[in-house]
Amino acid sequence: MLSLALGPFTFSMQHLALLLALGAALLLASRFGPRGPGDAQAWVWRLFLLALVAARAVFVARYWPQYSSHGWQVIDLRDGGFSPLGGLAVAIAAGAVLLWRRPTLRRGVLAGSGLGLGLWLAASLALPLWQQGSALPASHLQQADGRTTSLAAYQGRPLVVNLWATWCPPCRREMPVLVAAQQAHPGVRFVFVNQRESVGVVANFSATTGLALSQVLFDPPGALAAEVGAYALPTTLFYSAEGKLLGSHLGELSEASLAHALKMLEPSVP
Repeated sequence: MLSLALGPFTFSMQHLALLLALGAALLLASRFGPRGPGDAQAWVWRLFLLALVAARAVFVARYWPQYSSHGWQVIDLRDGGFSPLGGLAVAIAAGAVLLWRRPTLRRGVLAGSGLGLGLWLAASLALPLWQQGSALPASHLQQADGRTTSLAAYQGRPLVVNLWATWCPPCRREMPVLVAAQQAHPGVRFVFVNQRESVGVVANFSATTGLALSQVLFDPPGALAAEVGAYALPTTLFYSAEGKLLGSHLGELSEASLAHALKMLEPSVP
C-alpha cells in the first residue's frame, strides 16, 4: 500500500507516519514538560516547523538550477521536495541551544522530540523495506489499438510508471515535466497509465495541449491503482531494470522533485 484515504484526504504512508510521530511528540511533551506560555509542547512544534523550513531550503539549494526559472515553485510544497537530513541537523542544533538556555524545558522537549524522532526514523526504515522490492504489477492494461499488455513487457530498463487522468489538475500540470524527462533520459522507460478514461479522451487531451505523449496505456477499471494501493492521482512509481519497486511519489512532480526521484534509478540506467 502506497497511500491511505481518510475521508476526503489521501496521505502517502510516509506523510502519515510523520504526522503520527508529530502527534505523539506533542502529547508526550505536554505530559512531561512545564505548563504555561512557551511550554515544551509549543517548542517541540516550533522545532518541527524549523526542521520543515530548513529541509525545504536545503532541497531548493541543492536543485536550484531546476527552481531558478520557476521562482514560485520554491514555496510550492506540493512537489514534496525536502531534505530530511538537512532539516534534522538544523532542528537538533537549534534544540541544543534552546535546552542550554532553558533548562526547565529539557525534560519535556527531550521526551517529546525523542519519541517523535524515534517513531519517524523507525517508519522511515520500515516503510521502504515493506514497499520497495515489490515486483511489477500483473494487472492487464490496454494499448491504444485495443491489444492487452502488462508492465512486465517494459522490463529490462529502469521504468517510471505514472498513474494519471485528464480531469486531474496536478496530473495536467506535471505532464510537461514528465514528457521533457522522457526525452532527456532515453535510458529510462516512461509509461503513462491512464485511469478510467477512453482512448478518445486522451487523444483529445494530447491534441489540445500539444504534448506528444508516447507509451500511453489504459486502465479502464483502475486495476493497477488498486493493486499497488494508490488511492489518489497522480501517483508515480519508480522501478529498477529488474522490475523491482525502488520508490514512489504521491502528488505533483516538479522538475526538481522528478530529478531527485530519478537518482534512485541511476545504478540501473544502462
